[in-house]
Amino acid sequence: MKPETLITHLIERGETVATAESLTAGLVCATLTEVPGSSAVVRGGLVVYATDLKAKLAGVDEDLLAAQGAVHPEVAAQLAAGARERCGATWGLGLTGVAGPDGQDGVAPGTVHVGLAGPDVLTVRTLDLSGDRASVRAGAVSGAFALLGEHLA
Repeated sequence: MKPETLITHLIERGETVATAESLTAGLVCATLTEVPGSSAVVRGGLVVYATDLKAKLAGVDEDLLAAQGAVHPEVAAQLAAGARERCGATWGLGLTGVAGPDGQDGVAPGTVHVGLAGPDVLTVRTLDLSGDRASVRAGAVSGAFALLGEHLA
């Protein structure tokens, strides 16, 4: 879903969104805030590129990070929940993955987990993206918008 459409839906519903982003390093939030009027619904975002910041800023369980690594579906879910809670938003998006060109902790480049937390919703979608770093990051943003859009439409 296009960012303009997401912003329109959020405004119409009187709801807000926040992000906790790892591999996209704020790209989801930045893309949303390019839309005029987005300040009415975008609460903010956490850039948690470093693994320790996922726990410190977004509230991801340290034991989960130690056991599974930073690129795991449950990490994405906890990032989404952390963004929602810590930024006081209706919806939280959490993204973690490997943009490449090398893998991380045994996870292949192009693997992305997108979490969504909202009213009665906590879900994760795993994406298998291809291309260079920019392509993987752009695909992650599109995947996050699609997941949120499904719950707003």
